[in-house]
Parts: sequence; structure tokens; C-alpha cells
Amino acid sequence: MVEFEGLIILEPAGKYTRHVLKVNKVYAAEKTPYQEIAFVEIEGFGKALVIDNFVQSTEADEHIYHELLVQPAMALHPKPEKVLIIGGGEGATLREVLKHSTVKRAVMVDIDRDVVEFSKKYLEVMHKGSFHDPRAEVVIMDGLVYVEKASERDFDVVILDLTDPYAGPAAKPLYSYEFYSKLKNIMKRDGVLVTQAGSSYFYTQDYLYVKENLSRAFKYTGEYWTWIPSFAVNVNFIIASDAYNPLELEPDEFDKRMRERGVKNVYIDGRRFKGLILVGVIYPRGFTPQ
Repeated sequence: MVEFEGLIILEPAGKYTRHVLKVNKVYAAEKTPYQEIAFVEIEGFGKALVIDNFVQSTEADEHIYHELLVQPAMALHPKPEKVLIIGGGEGATLREVLKHSTVKRAVMVDIDRDVVEFSKKYLEVMHKGSFHDPRAEVVIMDGLVYVEKASERDFDVVILDLTDPYAGPAAKPLYSYEFYSKLKNIMKRDGVLVTQAGSSYFYTQDYLYVKENLSRAFKYTGEYWTWIPSFAVNVNFIIASDAYNPLELEPDEFDKRMRERGVKNVYIDGRRFKGLILVGVIYPRGFTPQ
């Protein structure tokens, strides 16, 4: 529940927990045909985007999520020139993609025009002007429909910055084997895909659904995760490709590609990524995946 008068946000952090955050200021709030959005100041985290009572990004730690979502996939590909982003309305994923000098075109597909326009107007602290980069193209469309109708078949990297797989019936198809198979049809043969995959600890079965579908669709997959303080949960990511094994991406090569492309990160580098992907994933105590 969002109570702007009481300046408190109560949001689910996991199946059995609640996360309490203090809102010091509300800058803007709107209701779109799809969701409720707000731009607020959260004590300890700074400016933040809140959608349907869930913190999406905060000034203090959004770089952790967005660097982990984008940079390993971009580093795994030797020369990413054309990138597709599905979701990512606040523009921070687009920002991370456009750090790479190799990128000639980045297509961002989001279903909610109002969120994109809201972000352009209020969230420069996160998108850093990425919407205005001449290499960026924003398409307002359901991601499922875009992939079905896409005439282009040459994306080097696909980044899925989606609502969690357990968010509701509408989310599930975006994590299905059928959807991943269709995405492969619009990727180059050596393409790389990455998705956020929810929380393996709190929502294990949903996470395994994503993992299994990606493992069926692609030759190589790699799992990694980190704790996002403002979310109060661990967030998992899965990277996949038919050409490149993410477990074989060495720290020196990761850093070399970042350096050559002019990319400067705050959180992720080659050594940290190698450590994260070797650890893999966490499950609740006593749970053993079959």
C-alpha cells in the first residue's frame, strides 16, 4: 500500500515479509491505463521510481541492478552493435547499453507510453539523457507483439527488463520457452540474451521455470544474483547464448572489452562477475533442485 499522506511505503519483499520505507517527499504521481507510478524521495535511498507499490529504482542502488542486467551480456558479445531491450521504462537499462561505443542502434520496447513519458520528464537522474541519444529508438508496444511482428532478424543482444515472473498471469508468457524461441528468431546466431529472473530464494519454483526454459532454448546459460538493498530481496539474472559460454568469460577479457568501448561501471567488473557466476544461485535452506 502506498500512503503518501503518511509518507510510508509498505511493499512485499518476499512471500513472508514486508519492507517498510520512509518517503520524505512526493515529486509526482500518476495513474496510467496499466499501473500507478510515482517519483518520490525515499530516506536513505534518494530519488526513486515506484510502480504499483513496488520500488523499481532508487538513486542510491539502481546502478547495481542495471549494471548487472546489462553489462555481462554486453561483455559476453565481442561486438554488440544492435541491441533490443524489452521493458526498462525508466531508461536506465538503455543508458547502460548506450555506454558501449560499439552500439549503433538500441531499440527499447515498453508497453506503457505514460511510464516512458513520465520517466523522460522526471527521471533524468536515472536515464541520464539516454532517450535523446540518436542511437536510441523507443517503441510503445507489448513486447510479445513486437517479437511476433518483428521483421528484423539481426539483434546481437536482447535484454529483458521485465516485471517479475511471479507478478501475475500476464508476466508468465514473457518467461516461457515459446517466447525465448521466438526471440532467437530475431537474434543473430551468435546473439546473447539476458533476463532478470526474480528471486530464487523467495520464489524458487518460478525461478526454476525461467531457468529450465532458457536451458531448453539455448546451448549455454549462466546464473548469477546479488542483493538489492532497496528491494530487500536477492535478484537473479540468467544469461544465455548458443555461441558463447558465460562461464568462460574471463575477468581480463571482460575488463578489456569495457575499456575498449569506453564503458565505466560503478559496481560490476570482470572479477566480480566471475565470482558471481561461479557462485551461481541461492535457494532456501533445505531445498534441493531436481
